[in-house]
Amino acid sequence: MINILDLNLLELKKWMKINGESEFRAKQVFDWIYKDVWDFEDMNNIPKGVKEKLQSDFHIGIPKLVEEYSSKLNDTKKYLFALEDGNLIECVIMKYKHGNSICISTQVGCRMGCKFCASTIGGMIRNLSPGEMLAQIMKSQHLIGERISNVVLMGSGEPFDNFDNVMKFLEIVTSGNGLNIGQRHITISTCGIVPKIKEFADINLQITLAISLHAATDEIRMKSMPIANKYSIAEIIDVSKYYINKTNRRLTFEYALVKDLNDSRLDAENLSNLLSGMLCHVNLIPINEIKENELKTSSKDNVAEFKKVLENNNVQVTIRREMGLDINAACGQLRRSYIKCEELK
Repeated sequence: MINILDLNLLELKKWMKINGESEFRAKQVFDWIYKDVWDFEDMNNIPKGVKEKLQSDFHIGIPKLVEEYSSKLNDTKKYLFALEDGNLIECVIMKYKHGNSICISTQVGCRMGCKFCASTIGGMIRNLSPGEMLAQIMKSQHLIGERISNVVLMGSGEPFDNFDNVMKFLEIVTSGNGLNIGQRHITISTCGIVPKIKEFADINLQITLAISLHAATDEIRMKSMPIANKYSIAEIIDVSKYYINKTNRRLTFEYALVKDLNDSRLDAENLSNLLSGMLCHVNLIPINEIKENELKTSSKDNVAEFKKVLENNNVQVTIRREMGLDINAACGQLRRSYIKCEELK
């Protein structure tokens, strides 16, 4: 049975036509679904015959809430959801003055192997469908009772390792017939799959692209990111310049600061030289430490000094605000801890 959330409006109109129904019914069904009506029986302007056909071919794939955590440090919530096949995914809600942001997952697990990320422990189970990505936003909006206006694809999984599903998700989530979230309010993060960055640039969307760089030399990058063995920093910089020239959009480079690995003054100077003259912004991220490895976060003094070096070299830089440290808000932490607890039972 098909998850109706995987369909765009044109596809549902086509289904209506094939099944002998008026195409305008598709818009009516979408209006109900995106108003949190997730049972065909409750769509009171849809004829009984249409409902029966919908129920025979489709289900509305909203995940089940398994765990909910609220931070005592700031206005952050984390949800652990169970999909229909029993797999677990997680997302984080961050409340700001400018609106509610959500960080969603694009895969169950991840195969990229970055050492500072808990979502990669145990590898990748499977890709999420467009509807399973949408449903994280829909369910979260329902739970908090407020609209979510900003979306970040930076949770568990590598979005560009699930490229086609992510592109369709972007189509539906930005549609006026879907969740109607503007492209400029969406950020997609990649660890640096060069061919997909180029493909994404050619699509030329108004979506913010963030590349997880985390080092200024291949030697250091290889110590924490296996993807560095396939794509060099030189290749990433080349495709980044291609993206900037193609889209005329500022690129974000994420840089997770790890004590005694990539947080020295020399590292900051090397990064400044690497990014000199580029239309870009660096987001410094003090890592959330995880139990499964020995990586430690940089001291506040080191983070401040690193930022100062970049600023002195005319590189735009901010330090990411730490959210939800007390609720395992880093990618994959909640899912991982829940699975371990279940295994011990």
